[in-house]
Amino acid sequence: MPPPRLVAEPAVIVVCAVCGQKSRQVRAANLAPEGPPDLDLRPAAAARAAMPSWLQQCPHCFYAAPRLDRAGPAERAVVQGANYRALLAEDGYPPLSRRFLARAMLHEEQGDLHGAAEHTLHAAWAADDSGQADLAALWRRESVALFRAGAELSLEQRLRVVDMLRRAEDFPGALEEADSLAGTRLSDAMARVLAFERRLIEAGDAGRHTVAAALPPPASRPHVAMRGAAQKPGLFSRLLTWLRRR
Repeated sequence: MPPPRLVAEPAVIVVCAVCGQKSRQVRAANLAPEGPPDLDLRPAAAARAAMPSWLQQCPHCFYAAPRLDRAGPAERAVVQGANYRALLAEDGYPPLSRRFLARAMLHEEQGDLHGAAEHTLHAAWAADDSGQADLAALWRRESVALFRAGAELSLEQRLRVVDMLRRAEDFPGALEEADSLAGTRLSDAMARVLAFERRLIEAGDAGRHTVAAALPPPASRPHVAMRGAAQKPGLFSRLLTWLRRR
């Protein structure tokens, strides 16, 4: 099967809101068919191929944002700071991971810890595709820490945390989170995902598994995923609703 192609919108010239320099930016969208995401909502191959377009990045000051033409004073201060510059100099990191980590830093410095957690997790997904498992595990652990340091997590976020800890080979931590979820009011589909996670944890399995594996057979049918869908609140609930209807 040929690799997924991308449909790219025409490139546009964008003026960076931080440094005022112009650059050419492209927004891309993945094509169907699309498959089910991993249990931490890491998208299937076609959506991951579009990940470089999830954030624009200025080639001059390296500000990273969904739209470069928008930035507040706090974001400008972070981009000009030493920590941001040090991150950009980490040439051992995959370039796409650095972009997501840069955005995570911008969120964290402004107190949006869940936003920082999501982008740190995206950095882990990029590391997965670069074959850098140690970095992927590190960033999953950091993402969990950021999620927990922020506002109270929803049940679906906690279910994702179970998978992130398992993928990072923190099996005791994953089991502890799974145990704490066992006493909550989960939907039938979420309870099935949790039971599947527990089996993986007990087997010492740190590999990737999809929602389809946890919810056969309806989830085995391909579905169309939205670009950057894991960034949208409530996606897991909507995904599970979709699966229950199939």
